[in-house]
Amino acid sequence: MTVMRFDNVSKVFYTADSETVAVDDLSFEVHKGEFVAIIGPSGCGKTTILSLVCGLMSPTEGKITLSGDKKVGYMLQRDQLFEWRTIQSNIRLGLEVQHVDSKVNRDYADDLLKRYGLWEFRNRYPRQLSGGMRQRVALIRTLATDPDLLLLDEPFSALDFQTRLDVCDDVYDIIKKENKTALLVTHDISEAISMADRIIVLTKRPAHVLTVHETHLGDIDTPLKRRESPSFAKQFEVLHRYLNGGNAV
Repeated sequence: MTVMRFDNVSKVFYTADSETVAVDDLSFEVHKGEFVAIIGPSGCGKTTILSLVCGLMSPTEGKITLSGDKKVGYMLQRDQLFEWRTIQSNIRLGLEVQHVDSKVNRDYADDLLKRYGLWEFRNRYPRQLSGGMRQRVALIRTLATDPDLLLLDEPFSALDFQTRLDVCDDVYDIIKKENKTALLVTHDISEAISMADRIIVLTKRPAHVLTVHETHLGDIDTPLKRRESPSFAKQFEVLHRYLNGGNAV
């Protein structure tokens, strides 16, 4: 089942005396239960694509189709937790904003806290948590509204390398256990290979799809273990060549 589809989508930004084509004739799709990553040169329009998916922007040309209830969750580069709210209160923020703060939904949010090891920290404040724990809270907050599609905009970029590896494992585990569909934007080739089922490689701006790479690592259950796969280094080499203007061999 296709959860999201781009058909010949272009986005142009206009000023009084110029125009900038961010993405051009972009077509791809994401299927239910998939973890798809998008990589490409800096400034090629990766975050613009996420903004188009969630409706913060409208395409200049083309069509974007979302199936189901069209519920999209967006996890940003920074956790954006409110420092004056407890962890439990931060988790419930999306429910309040969407006016669905019912007992059933609050109980679901609390259950997520319990299942993923954050319940004992529910009455603490963000400043009392490590960077990795704050990112886990941000993910739970995003999942609390039960989105059909989860957008991840470089959510690990602010973490140190070791914490990043640990949190990638945690986030991947939670997304798979909750049977969510995810679309990740990242600059990190290794991160994309270790987490995604498919990787969409974009050209420099204006972005279009250069290639779609299948990782074939779905039988390995954590991103960290995927990095140990014999094929990991070869896949990295192939994708690195694409991003640097060469052809894969």
